[in-house]
Amino acid sequence: MKSLIDILDFSVEEVNELLDTADDIIANPDKYAECCKRKKLATLFFEPSTRTRLSFEAAMIELGGSVIGFSDAQNSSSSKGESVSDTAKVISCYADIIAMRHPKEGAPLVAAQAASIPVINAGDGGHNHPTQTLADLLTIRREKGKLDNFTIGFCGDLKFGRTVHSLINALARYENVRIVLISPDELKLPSYVKTDVLEKKGITYVQTTDLEVVMPELDVLYMTRVQKERFFNEEDYLRLKDSYILTPQKLTAAKPDLCILHPLPRVNEISVAIDDDPRACYFKQVLCAKYVRMALILKLLKEAGKIV
Repeated sequence: MKSLIDILDFSVEEVNELLDTADDIIANPDKYAECCKRKKLATLFFEPSTRTRLSFEAAMIELGGSVIGFSDAQNSSSSKGESVSDTAKVISCYADIIAMRHPKEGAPLVAAQAASIPVINAGDGGHNHPTQTLADLLTIRREKGKLDNFTIGFCGDLKFGRTVHSLINALARYENVRIVLISPDELKLPSYVKTDVLEKKGITYVQTTDLEVVMPELDVLYMTRVQKERFFNEEDYLRLKDSYILTPQKLTAAKPDLCILHPLPRVNEISVAIDDDPRACYFKQVLCAKYVRMALILKLLKEAGKIV
C-alpha cells in the first residue's frame, strides 16, 4: 500500500508527475471535480493546524469527496490511551485515505504500517512535512520555471524546522542547487542533515548568521518561524525569537525576481509591509499546497485501486 511519509518515498519522476498534475488541476479544475466522488478522507490531527488541515479538507472537497476526522487529540480515543496503530486500523474501516499530523516523530509511519488504506504524513514533530515540501516545489517551479540551477537561502529555525529538512532532502535530488543556511548558532541545521544529505550528495552549501550579506546571491529565500512549541524552556525561545525579521530595507540588495517563501504561520519574521511586494510568494504557496494535495490524493487513491 503506497503512502507518503517522507518526501523520498517518491522518486524525482513521481514528484515531477505530481507537480504536472497539480498544474493541470490549476488550469482545468472542472476536469477533476468528481474524481473522488463517494470517497472519504480522514484528517487525524493530533497537533494544532490551520493551513494544512483545511488545505487537505478543501482539496478533497474540490475533488468531489468528503472529509471526516478530528482536529484535537483530546477529541480522539488517544486521550483514553489508544495507540496510533489501533487508531489507524479503526479509521481504515471508515475512510479511503488518511492525512495525519502528530507531535511525535515517526507516528505517521506507524499508522501507515498498520492501516489498510494510504496514509499521508501531514507533519510529524520536528522531523518531516512532505506535503509542504510538494507545495514548496510547485511554488518554486511556477515562479522560477525550474527546480535546478538556482540558489536558495533557508533563514531562521533550521534546527527544528521540519519543512526545511524535507525541502532540503527534495532539492538535493535536482541539479546544481546551491544552499545557503542562515541561522543563529543555536538553531543551525542538524549535523545529520548536513552529513547524510548535503555532504553525502556533494551539495554546495554555506552557513552564516548574516542574512543581509548573502541576500544579493539568493534566487529563493525560505523564511521560517522560530517555533516556541519546540523549545524546552521559554528563556531560550525569547532570546532567539527575533533573530531574523525581514523588512523592506533588508530587501534593497535582493534580486528583482527573488521568490520569498514561508511555510506559515508567521509571527513577525516577515514584515507585513512586504506582503504587497511582487517577490512575496507565501500566499501563492498556500494556494499551491491545496492543488498539490489534490494531485497527491488522486495518485494515492489510484494506486490503492480506490479510483480509476
